[in-house]
Amino acid sequence: MPSTAPGRLRKGAQFDTAFEQGTAFSGPLFVVRVRANGAGVLRVGYAVGKRLLPRATGRNRVRRRLRAATRAAGLPTGFDVVIVARGGALTASFDQLVSGVQAGFARAARKAAG
Repeated sequence: MPSTAPGRLRKGAQFDTAFEQGTAFSGPLFVVRVRANGAGVLRVGYAVGKRLLPRATGRNRVRRRLRAATRAAGLPTGFDVVIVARGGALTASFDQLVSGVQAGFARAARKAAG
């Protein structure tokens, strides 16, 4: 059974390229940066700053929730996506995270295309 989980931006250079060259959309929960990758796969990276959550356990929890929300959002393939958490992501419900990922991706992709 194939996995529905998106790939990850594993190397620092992949993450940096997507972050610097990606089109950004800011929302109350996070900032979404989208860049077409030409590889035909969806790769996602997550950033949760130490200023937002000083303890690693909190940052990892937000990262896990964002990863699950991205999986549930069903984003199309062919993009590199970087999601940078903001304060609202800490207390948002799972449904809010999923709809935020979908809306942020759609707006950033529209911005990049036009």
